[in-house]
Amino acid sequence: MPTHYNFAFFDEGSKREIRRATLKAIAIPGFQVPFASREMPIGRGWGTGGLQLTLSLIGKNDTLKVIDQGADESVNAVSIKKLIGKTTGVLTVDETDRATLIQSRHRVPEVPLRAGQILVLQVPMPEPLRPYEPSELETKRLHGEKEYSGAWLMLFEQIMKYRSVSTGADHPVMVHDRYVMAPSPIPKFDNPKLDRSEALILLGAGREKKIYAVPPYTRVVSLAFEDVPFEPETFRDHACKLCGATEVFMDELYDEEADAAYFQCNDTSNCLDRRNRQQSQSR
Repeated sequence: MPTHYNFAFFDEGSKREIRRATLKAIAIPGFQVPFASREMPIGRGWGTGGLQLTLSLIGKNDTLKVIDQGADESVNAVSIKKLIGKTTGVLTVDETDRATLIQSRHRVPEVPLRAGQILVLQVPMPEPLRPYEPSELETKRLHGEKEYSGAWLMLFEQIMKYRSVSTGADHPVMVHDRYVMAPSPIPKFDNPKLDRSEALILLGAGREKKIYAVPPYTRVVSLAFEDVPFEPETFRDHACKLCGATEVFMDELYDEEADAAYFQCNDTSNCLDRRNRQQSQSR
């Protein structure tokens, strides 16, 4: 580990400030806590909020996993792992169940998270009311008064226009029956994983300078009407071409040689683990 860097890049004062904001976010589930977002050696919009959370929380005995839209080997994931690894020396892994700290962009891992783990989600836009209310002062007032009719109206307009809710990702959720929260651009498939998760879920937006959290075992409900229930994506009629999985989030790809579409697991490490288990069982 280079001696000219402080452990985990940040100075200790910066870590304490981010931790204080994180503790407040945990104490008030779903509430957006402002914090002094630091300058990072990566551009804003590339996960600086999540990275600041990870760097402020990581310890020498932690095991780190970083994924980007389900992949462990993407440019974003690899770059973040290199930065954290070079400034901390911690072990990095691909297996979800081995990691104590998981930083993710746009996905919740397929393997159920357990108590003691921390999932950090990168967030581009933390304010769920922003699509219809541009004023930060007004959104704070609406949250304070629990006035979310605009969010319901937004979903209602989608149903009237498309005959169904058209949110493919970042579908708003109600946390602890109090705050409407943006779950980061995870697909609707992942929303149910937030509900009463055993792991601590932290969400950081570096550009917008906000931190918020879903503590373990917290009730999280996706916004939906009684007569138009919440419907996440389903892949029951398809199977992963590589491992044969059926009830996981998958990418639809195209095989030019076969001139046909096929499906493949989005969570690359989970897919590889399934294939390794299948090979060991067949021996």
